Amino acid sequence: MKKIISFIIGISMLASCKSYQANQTINNGNENALIQSDTVSISSDETDYEILIIEPGFNAWLYGSARPRGFHSQEFLETRNTLLVQSWNQRNLQPHTYDPQLYELRVDYDVNTDYGYEVNYLLYNYFLYFQIKYKQRLTAFVPRI
Repeated sequence: MKKIISFIIGISMLASCKSYQANQTINNGNENALIQSDTVSISSDETDYEILIIEPGFNAWLYGSARPRGFHSQEFLETRNTLLVQSWNQRNLQPHTYDPQLYELRVDYDVNTDYGYEVNYLLYNYFLYFQIKYKQRLTAFVPRI
């Protein structure tokens, strides 16, 4: 009798366990929802420049962890972006040394062009996010938020 009760308890415990799918995504019928929510596009009527960032998790990080707009001056952002872009482009040109999947595209950033605050803000914060997420160090500055 004890063996039967133990067996029934064991079977009921197994039956109560539910397996789940580890990579569930809620998209509410929209197949492109994840891509759209992780795409940041900034364009300005005043300038002809646009920054398009497609990186899963960047949008949430930008609103949840990044310093607010206005925290850094535009001059600070431009100075840091100049250094970060130079380092990025050097790594882009060395696919045998650096992971070519991380540094796929070259960043065209002209130091003599005024891109405006918003473009510089997003570019700087993307570099911070990139360095933290992928454990990279583009410059001597430690990426902090």
